[in-house]
Amino acid sequence: MELAGKTAVVTGAGRGIGTGIATVLAMHGADLVLTDRETTGAEEAAEKIRKSGRKVLVLQHDVTSWPSSQAVAETALEQFGKVDILVTNAGVSKSVPFAELTAEEWDRVNDVNAKGVFLSCRAFVPHMIERKYGKIVNISSMVGKEAIPYFAHYCASKFAVIGLTESMAKELAPHNINVNAVCPGVVRTPLWDPLLQQLSVNKNISQDQAWAEFVDGIPFRRPQSPEDIGEAVAFLASDRARNITASAANVSGGQMIW
Repeated sequence: MELAGKTAVVTGAGRGIGTGIATVLAMHGADLVLTDRETTGAEEAAEKIRKSGRKVLVLQHDVTSWPSSQAVAETALEQFGKVDILVTNAGVSKSVPFAELTAEEWDRVNDVNAKGVFLSCRAFVPHMIERKYGKIVNISSMVGKEAIPYFAHYCASKFAVIGLTESMAKELAPHNINVNAVCPGVVRTPLWDPLLQQLSVNKNISQDQAWAEFVDGIPFRRPQSPEDIGEAVAFLASDRARNITASAANVSGGQMIW
Protein backbone atom coordinates (compact mmCIF):
# COMPACT_ATOMS: atom_id res chain seq x y z
CA MET A 1 0.00 0.00 0.00
CA GLU A 2 2.86 2.36 -0.83
CA LEU A 3 0.45 4.89 -2.38
CA ALA A 4 -1.87 5.03 0.62
CA GLY A 5 -2.87 8.61 1.37
CA LYS A 6 -2.05 9.70 -2.19
CA THR A 7 -4.53 11.11 -4.68
CA ALA A 8 -4.05 10.24 -8.34
CA VAL A 9 -5.69 11.66 -11.45
CA VAL A 10 -5.86 9.35 -14.48
CA THR A 11 -7.07 10.72 -17.82
CA GLY A 12 -8.68 8.44 -20.39
CA ALA A 13 -9.55 6.05 -17.57
CA GLY A 14 -12.71 4.57 -19.07
CA ARG A 15 -11.16 1.64 -20.90
CA GLY A 16 -8.03 -0.27 -21.81
CA ILE A 17 -4.74 0.94 -20.39
CA GLY A 18 -6.38 3.78 -18.46
CA THR A 19 -8.62 1.39 -16.54
CA GLY A 20 -5.67 -0.93 -15.91
CA ILE A 21 -3.59 1.95 -14.52
CA ALA A 22 -6.43 3.10 -12.26
CA THR A 23 -7.00 -0.42 -10.95
CA VAL A 24 -3.34 -0.92 -10.08
CA LEU A 25 -2.97 2.50 -8.43
CA ALA A 26 -5.99 1.70 -6.27
CA MET A 27 -4.51 -1.68 -5.39
CA HIS A 28 -1.43 0.16 -4.15
CA GLY A 29 -3.60 2.40 -1.96
CA ALA A 30 -4.28 5.56 -3.97
CA ASP A 31 -7.57 7.41 -4.07
CA LEU A 32 -8.53 8.33 -7.61
CA VAL A 33 -9.96 10.91 -9.95
CA LEU A 34 -10.90 9.17 -13.19
CA THR A 35 -11.53 11.35 -16.23
CA ASP A 36 -12.74 10.63 -19.73
CA ARG A 37 -14.61 12.33 -22.53
CA GLU A 38 -17.46 9.85 -22.10
CA THR A 39 -17.79 8.79 -18.48
CA THR A 40 -19.69 5.50 -18.78
CA GLY A 41 -16.58 3.33 -18.81
CA ALA A 42 -14.93 5.37 -16.06
CA GLU A 43 -18.04 4.99 -13.89
CA GLU A 44 -17.93 1.22 -14.36
CA ALA A 45 -14.26 1.15 -13.39
CA ALA A 46 -14.94 3.39 -10.40
CA GLU A 47 -17.70 1.11 -9.13
CA LYS A 48 -15.32 -1.85 -9.06
CA ILE A 49 -12.50 0.14 -7.45
CA ARG A 50 -14.73 1.52 -4.68
CA LYS A 51 -15.31 -2.04 -3.48
CA SER A 52 -11.66 -2.08 -2.41
CA GLY A 53 -12.30 0.87 -0.09
CA ARG A 54 -10.69 3.55 -2.24
CA LYS A 55 -12.33 6.90 -2.81
CA VAL A 56 -13.05 7.51 -6.50
CA LEU A 57 -14.36 10.59 -8.31
CA VAL A 58 -15.35 10.45 -11.98
CA LEU A 59 -15.23 13.63 -14.06
CA GLN A 60 -16.06 14.40 -17.68
CA HIS A 61 -12.94 15.73 -19.35
CA ASP A 62 -12.11 16.92 -22.84
CA VAL A 63 -8.31 16.91 -22.68
CA THR A 64 -8.11 19.15 -25.77
CA SER A 65 -9.92 21.93 -23.90
CA TRP A 66 -8.14 24.26 -21.48
CA PRO A 67 -11.39 25.21 -19.65
CA SER A 68 -12.24 21.51 -19.24
CA SER A 69 -8.76 20.70 -17.91
CA GLN A 70 -8.91 23.65 -15.53
CA ALA A 71 -12.31 22.53 -14.27
CA VAL A 72 -11.03 19.00 -13.63
CA ALA A 73 -8.11 20.35 -11.61
CA GLU A 74 -10.32 22.68 -9.61
CA THR A 75 -12.88 19.99 -8.82
CA ALA A 76 -10.25 17.40 -7.91
CA LEU A 77 -8.60 19.83 -5.50
CA GLU A 78 -11.94 20.84 -4.00
CA GLN A 79 -12.89 17.21 -3.38
CA PHE A 80 -9.54 15.79 -2.24
CA GLY A 81 -7.59 18.84 -1.09
CA LYS A 82 -4.48 17.79 -2.99
CA VAL A 83 -3.31 15.86 -6.03
CA ASP A 84 -0.08 13.91 -5.67
CA ILE A 85 -0.04 11.96 -8.95
CA LEU A 86 -1.09 12.82 -12.49
CA VAL A 87 -1.22 10.16 -15.19
CA THR A 88 -1.93 11.53 -18.68
CA ASN A 89 -3.22 8.50 -20.51
CA ALA A 90 -5.97 9.76 -22.85
CA GLY A 91 -5.19 8.95 -26.46
CA VAL A 92 -6.63 8.25 -29.91
CA SER A 93 -5.31 6.55 -33.02
CA LYS A 94 -6.17 5.76 -36.62
CA SER A 95 -4.38 4.03 -39.48
CA VAL A 96 -3.95 6.39 -42.45
CA PRO A 97 -1.48 6.16 -45.36
CA PHE A 98 0.64 9.30 -45.29
CA ALA A 99 -0.40 10.32 -48.83
CA GLU A 100 -4.01 10.36 -47.60
CA LEU A 101 -3.39 11.99 -44.21
CA THR A 102 -5.42 15.19 -43.85
CA ALA A 103 -4.70 18.22 -41.71
CA GLU A 104 -7.94 17.54 -39.85
CA GLU A 105 -6.89 13.99 -38.92
CA TRP A 106 -3.40 15.20 -37.97
CA ASP A 107 -4.95 17.80 -35.66
CA ARG A 108 -7.44 15.34 -34.14
CA VAL A 109 -4.75 12.90 -33.07
CA ASN A 110 -2.16 15.45 -31.98
CA ASP A 111 -4.71 17.56 -30.14
CA VAL A 112 -5.61 14.61 -27.91
CA ASN A 113 -2.26 12.83 -27.65
CA ALA A 114 0.14 15.77 -27.39
CA LYS A 115 -1.82 18.94 -26.64
CA GLY A 116 -4.00 16.96 -24.23
CA VAL A 117 -0.94 15.93 -22.22
CA PHE A 118 0.28 19.52 -22.15
CA LEU A 119 -3.07 20.94 -20.99
CA SER A 120 -3.57 18.30 -18.31
CA CYS A 121 -0.08 18.89 -16.94
CA ARG A 122 -0.47 22.64 -17.19
CA ALA A 123 -3.64 22.47 -15.10
CA PHE A 124 -2.02 20.58 -12.20
CA VAL A 125 1.60 21.73 -12.19
CA PRO A 126 0.99 25.06 -10.37
CA HIS A 127 -0.56 23.11 -7.47
CA MET A 128 2.39 20.72 -7.42
CA ILE A 129 4.87 23.60 -7.48
CA GLU A 130 3.08 25.20 -4.54
CA ARG A 131 3.24 21.94 -2.57
CA LYS A 132 6.82 21.18 -3.64
CA TYR A 133 5.70 17.67 -4.49
CA GLY A 134 4.32 15.83 -7.48
CA LYS A 135 4.59 12.72 -9.63
CA ILE A 136 3.64 13.04 -13.29
CA VAL A 137 3.59 10.01 -15.58
CA ASN A 138 2.81 10.64 -19.24
CA ILE A 139 1.80 7.67 -21.38
CA SER A 140 3.74 7.60 -24.65
CA SER A 141 4.34 4.43 -26.70
CA MET A 142 7.13 2.33 -28.09
CA VAL A 143 6.24 4.01 -31.41
CA GLY A 144 7.19 7.26 -29.69
CA LYS A 145 10.74 5.95 -30.04
CA GLU A 146 10.63 3.97 -33.29
CA ALA A 147 7.91 4.85 -35.78
CA ILE A 148 5.77 2.49 -37.86
CA PRO A 149 4.06 2.98 -41.24
CA TYR A 150 0.51 4.30 -41.61
CA PHE A 151 0.59 6.08 -38.25
CA ALA A 152 2.73 9.17 -38.92
CA HIS A 153 0.43 11.48 -36.95
CA TYR A 154 0.16 9.03 -34.03
CA CYS A 155 3.92 8.41 -33.91
CA ALA A 156 4.60 12.16 -34.05
CA SER A 157 2.25 12.73 -31.12
CA LYS A 158 3.94 10.07 -29.01
CA PHE A 159 7.44 11.36 -29.85
CA ALA A 160 6.13 14.76 -28.68
CA VAL A 161 5.06 13.30 -25.35
CA ILE A 162 8.59 12.10 -24.64
CA GLY A 163 10.08 15.49 -25.57
CA LEU A 164 7.55 17.28 -23.37
CA THR A 165 8.30 14.88 -20.52
CA GLU A 166 12.04 15.50 -20.70
CA SER A 167 11.69 19.27 -20.79
CA MET A 168 9.20 19.36 -17.92
CA ALA A 169 11.35 17.03 -15.85
CA LYS A 170 14.39 19.30 -16.04
CA GLU A 171 12.38 22.44 -15.36
CA LEU A 172 10.32 21.05 -12.48
CA ALA A 173 13.04 19.10 -10.67
CA PRO A 174 13.88 22.09 -8.40
CA HIS A 175 10.27 21.92 -7.19
CA ASN A 176 10.57 18.23 -6.22
CA ILE A 177 8.33 17.12 -9.08
CA ASN A 178 9.21 13.94 -10.95
CA VAL A 179 8.10 13.72 -14.58
CA ASN A 180 8.44 10.45 -16.47
CA ALA A 181 6.90 8.67 -19.42
CA VAL A 182 5.87 5.06 -19.86
CA CYS A 183 6.03 3.50 -23.31
CA PRO A 184 3.65 0.56 -23.68
CA GLY A 185 4.39 -2.10 -26.25
CA VAL A 186 1.86 -4.57 -27.57
CA VAL A 187 -1.30 -4.21 -25.46
CA ARG A 188 -4.56 -5.46 -26.99
CA THR A 189 -6.80 -2.44 -26.57
CA PRO A 190 -9.19 -0.69 -28.98
CA LEU A 191 -6.33 1.58 -30.09
CA TRP A 192 -4.79 -1.44 -31.84
CA ASP A 193 -7.88 -2.11 -33.96
CA PRO A 194 -6.95 0.31 -36.80
CA LEU A 195 -3.46 -1.15 -37.17
CA LEU A 196 -4.66 -4.74 -37.09
CA GLN A 197 -7.32 -3.92 -39.66
CA GLN A 198 -4.75 -2.27 -41.94
CA LEU A 199 -2.37 -5.21 -41.68
CA SER A 200 -5.09 -7.76 -42.28
CA VAL A 201 -6.01 -5.97 -45.51
CA ASN A 202 -2.41 -5.50 -46.65
CA LYS A 203 -1.43 -9.12 -46.01
CA ASN A 204 -4.80 -10.76 -46.68
CA ILE A 205 -4.83 -12.37 -43.24
CA SER A 206 -7.21 -12.23 -40.30
CA GLN A 207 -6.83 -9.67 -37.54
CA ASP A 208 -6.03 -12.48 -35.11
CA GLN A 209 -3.20 -13.59 -37.40
CA ALA A 210 -1.97 -10.00 -37.59
CA TRP A 211 -2.01 -9.83 -33.80
CA ALA A 212 -0.05 -13.10 -33.59
CA GLU A 213 2.63 -11.59 -35.84
CA PHE A 214 3.07 -8.70 -33.43
CA VAL A 215 3.29 -11.03 -30.45
CA ASP A 216 5.89 -13.16 -32.25
CA GLY A 217 8.11 -10.07 -32.44
CA ILE A 218 8.26 -9.77 -28.65
CA PRO A 219 11.26 -11.50 -27.03
CA PHE A 220 9.01 -12.86 -24.27
CA ARG A 221 6.50 -14.03 -26.91
CA ARG A 222 3.65 -12.59 -24.88
CA PRO A 223 1.75 -9.29 -25.06
CA GLN A 224 1.58 -6.77 -22.27
CA SER A 225 -1.56 -6.18 -20.23
CA PRO A 226 -3.06 -2.88 -19.06
CA GLU A 227 -2.08 -3.92 -15.55
CA ASP A 228 1.55 -4.32 -16.64
CA ILE A 229 1.49 -0.66 -17.63
CA GLY A 230 -0.20 0.17 -14.34
CA GLU A 231 2.58 -1.44 -12.32
CA ALA A 232 5.22 0.65 -14.10
CA VAL A 233 3.16 3.78 -13.46
CA ALA A 234 2.69 2.86 -9.81
CA PHE A 235 6.44 2.47 -9.32
CA LEU A 236 7.21 5.81 -10.97
CA ALA A 237 4.47 7.44 -8.89
CA SER A 238 5.94 6.09 -5.67
CA ASP A 239 8.68 7.59 -3.53
CA ARG A 240 10.85 4.58 -4.39
CA ALA A 241 11.37 6.35 -7.73
CA ARG A 242 12.31 9.67 -6.13
CA ASN A 243 15.56 9.86 -8.12
CA ILE A 244 14.03 8.87 -11.45
CA THR A 245 12.90 11.69 -13.69
CA ALA A 246 13.00 12.47 -17.44
CA SER A 247 12.87 8.74 -18.21
CA ALA A 248 10.76 7.01 -20.86
CA ALA A 249 10.35 3.52 -19.46
CA ASN A 250 9.62 0.69 -21.87
CA VAL A 251 7.00 -1.91 -20.96
CA SER A 252 7.34 -3.92 -24.15
CA GLY A 253 8.67 -7.33 -23.19
CA GLY A 254 12.05 -6.44 -24.67
CA GLN A 255 10.71 -5.34 -28.04
CA MET A 256 11.96 -1.78 -27.52
CA ILE A 257 15.39 -1.57 -25.93
CA TRP A 258 16.23 2.13 -25.73
